Amino acid sequence: DFDRYINMVRKCDVERAETKVHKPFKEVIDVSSGDPHRAGMKPVSFVRQVLAVCLYPELLTDQSFPLDVRLRAQRLLEACDGGSVGSYTASSGLLHVRQSIAEFITKRDAGVPSCAKNVFISSGSQKIIVRLLASGEGEIQTGVLTPMPCPHTLPTLLDEGEVALVPYRLVEERGWAVDLDELHRAVTTARGRCQPRAIYISNPGNPTGHVQTRESIEEVIRFAAAEGLLLFVDEVYQDSMIGLDREFISYKKVLFEMGKEYAETVELVSSHSLSCACIAECGQRAGYMEIVSMDPEVMHFVDTMLCTDISTPVTGQLALDLMLNPPKPGDPSYDTYTQRALELLSDLPGISCQPAMGGIYLYPRLHLPSEFTQLAKVGNTKNDRTTLTWYCTLHFLQKVFVLCLLSHRLCVLVPPDTMEEVLTRLCSFHLRLMDGHCDPD
Repeated sequence: DFDRYINMVRKCDVERAETKVHKPFKEVIDVSSGDPHRAGMKPVSFVRQVLAVCLYPELLTDQSFPLDVRLRAQRLLEACDGGSVGSYTASSGLLHVRQSIAEFITKRDAGVPSCAKNVFISSGSQKIIVRLLASGEGEIQTGVLTPMPCPHTLPTLLDEGEVALVPYRLVEERGWAVDLDELHRAVTTARGRCQPRAIYISNPGNPTGHVQTRESIEEVIRFAAAEGLLLFVDEVYQDSMIGLDREFISYKKVLFEMGKEYAETVELVSSHSLSCACIAECGQRAGYMEIVSMDPEVMHFVDTMLCTDISTPVTGQLALDLMLNPPKPGDPSYDTYTQRALELLSDLPGISCQPAMGGIYLYPRLHLPSEFTQLAKVGNTKNDRTTLTWYCTLHFLQKVFVLCLLSHRLCVLVPPDTMEEVLTRLCSFHLRLMDGHCDPD
C-alpha cells in the first residue's frame, strides 16, 4: 500500500529531525504526491495577498498592498455574508464564485453556455459523485469504469462507498490512450457481477499525462450514450499543457458540438480544483464540479448531500475565484524540467517512459530483473510487482542518502534545483541497483 510507505518514510524523517538519530538517508524528497508547495514551489503572491486582506480587512487601507489586490479583496468580501470570510456559505458555494466559474467555463468553451445553478463547489468532488452513485436502489452493486492506471485515491473512495471498480486498461504504447475496444470489453465482462453506471475519465491524465484528442473524446461520449453511463471527467490539469502538438478540449465543449442527440441526453460531471498547476493551492481544499443534462431531482439530491458534508472553506472558495480570474496570464514554469526528466528516465536501464502531453506527472515503467524476484522470495515478500519494487527500493536504500517517493509517478512541478537533486540521486541509485544484474524481464 503506497500511502502506508509514504507515512512510514515521513515518520522516519520526522523522528530523525527530532531525535537526531542517524538514518540511512539525509532527507525525504516527495516527488509523487503532487503537492508542489511541499516540494518548495513558492505560492502566487497575488493569491496570498488577496486572501490576507480578506482575512484581515484592516489591510484594505494599507498602501503597501497593490491597488488591484485591495480592489479584488473588497469585491470578494462584499460577496460574503456580513462582509466576512468567517460567515457560512450556501452548501453549493458562494454565488459570486459560482458565477465566476460559469463565466470561465463559457469563455473556455468558446461560448458554450454555463449556468451558476449547475456549478457546485466542494472540497472533494470525487467523494460526492461516489456517494451519488452508491445511493441507487437494488441489490446489484453499482460499478464505475475506472482507468488503469488511475489517481491513487480513487480505488479507496470507491471501496468505501461500496461501489465496484471496473478496470479498463489504458494503452501505454499509444501514450496511455483510451481504447474503445477495451471499454467495450470492460463493460461487457462487468455485467453480471455489478451494474456499470458511470465511467471515470482523467483528462489530462493523472498520472499518465495523456491528453485526449477530439476524436477520442467523441468515441467515449458515443460509448457512454450507447451504454447509458454517466460521464465523470476529472479535468483538474487542464491548464497544464506540455506537448506542443496537443491542445486541451473540454468534454463539455465536444459534447455540445456533437448536437442535441448527445448534448441533451448524456449526463456529464466535469471537475476542476485548486490542485491545478497554475497556483497549486492543494491545502485550500476547494474545487468545483459542473453538472450537465442531469435530472433536476438528482441535482437537488447533490445539493442536499453537500449540506450534510463539511462545507468548503471560504478562503478556498475565494482562491477559486482568483485562480479563474488571474490578474494576467502566466506560463507554467515546469515544462523545461519535464523534458529533462523524460530524457534522463528513458536513458536508464530497465526504465521506459511515455512523453507527457499535459498534467504534472511523468509515469515511468520499471522492468525488474528476475534476480529481484528471487530476492523477494528469500525475504518472504509477496510476489507481485508493486511489492517487489518497494522491497528492492528499501533493501538498497542504505547505499544512497535520499529516499525519493516515486511509486511509479514523478511530479515535475517542483523547483528546478529540487528536480535536479532528485534526478541526480535517482540516476545514481538506479544504476547501483541494476549494476551486475541481468537484463530486465
